[in-house]
Amino acid sequence: QVQLQESGPGLVKPSQMLSLTCTVSGGSITTNDYAWGWIRQPPGKGYEWMGAIVYDGSTYYSPSLKSRTSISRDTSKNQFSVQLSSVTPEDTAMYYCVRGTLRAGLAPSYEYEYDLWGQGTQVTVSS
Repeated sequence: QVQLQESGPGLVKPSQMLSLTCTVSGGSITTNDYAWGWIRQPPGKGYEWMGAIVYDGSTYYSPSLKSRTSISRDTSKNQFSVQLSSVTPEDTAMYYCVRGTLRAGLAPSYEYEYDLWGQGTQVTVSS
């Protein structure tokens, strides 16, 4: 059974970088069936897809966050991570790592079906 687990600091200071890691167990992030991504939900707001990485290391980002977002992976640890630079209080949110099934002809995006989620980790941006 595949499980996702987020980890990282729960408090980040404004202007610094937010870094989170997702550890995947029960499945390999290098399989060509899935996209591995990040979704966040600010308090009182809807879900926002941040981006994803796929089996060959290709990355895809939300246009609104692309300039500040970097997704990477460590295949030896079966982990993938997200870094969000220059954070502000507007970046305070629950952050989830997620798995979505790759669809032929459709690049990973918010439109994907993300069938497996981690439990989420709260990140607060505050001084």
